[in-house]
Amino acid sequence: MSPLNKHQLNLIRDERREQIKQAALKLFARRGYSGTKTSMIAAEAGISEGLIFRYFKSKEELFTTLVQELMEEAKKETENLQYLSGSPFEQIKTLTQGMLDESSKYAFMFILRARKTGEIPEAAVRILEQHSVDVVLDRLIPIFVQGQHAGEFSLGDPRKLLAWYFYIINCLILEEVEKEEYRLPDVDFLMRLLTNGKR
Repeated sequence: MSPLNKHQLNLIRDERREQIKQAALKLFARRGYSGTKTSMIAAEAGISEGLIFRYFKSKEELFTTLVQELMEEAKKETENLQYLSGSPFEQIKTLTQGMLDESSKYAFMFILRARKTGEIPEAAVRILEQHSVDVVLDRLIPIFVQGQHAGEFSLGDPRKLLAWYFYIINCLILEEVEKEEYRLPDVDFLMRLLTNGKR
């Protein structure tokens, strides 16, 4: 058997790092920062606890890395939304589908819980402040206003309507994560909250 080359070793390292991050994401989403221990993350990932510290200096660094990566990803998604094909209604619907996707629910739950608690690393607090809910809404409001002018969305204060909409979705995601038997409503049902029966 030939020894692993540098490329193969890098792939293995990347896969292991991702495995640790996904396990941590799930636990931080469910239990919060203070309620999650590195031993629990290791058990979730099916690895030894010591292996975590080959990739992350501390639980704090692991948590902050997740916040940074998720906020950067969310920024790209919301900034690129306006360039997607389709009407404003279809663009917001695409964003909603992404939020409700099975692979995304823990990410949204993680960020929601991180924003609500004061017991998170200071570096993570600063990142969240840079990517506040208001900043996200600022990116979405022009799309929503276009949809209002086109008769796709309910009339009213776009910031309030979008804030209420995403608050409802976040609460539903929280409910599903905490109660395994709970199932989210479908995207079309949720989109009707923004249309007031227009579609």
